[in-house]
Amino acid sequence: MPITVKFELEKEVKHSVRFKEIVEEGRAPVIGSIYVQKWYAGDAKTLSITLNKTVEEN
Repeated sequence: MPITVKFELEKEVKHSVRFKEIVEEGRAPVIGSIYVQKWYAGDAKTLSITLNKTVEEN
């Protein structure tokens, strides 16, 4: 089951931008913080990532 994790701008560093996860009340963080390269982040104040779990069967 996919989950979409939302992030907000936390700070800029030399070549990247750090985003912190927006955690819903009563839930634990899934990822925490992520770094995104400035060339991609541009002027974005928020990002979202959709995660899918894959279970390999032998």
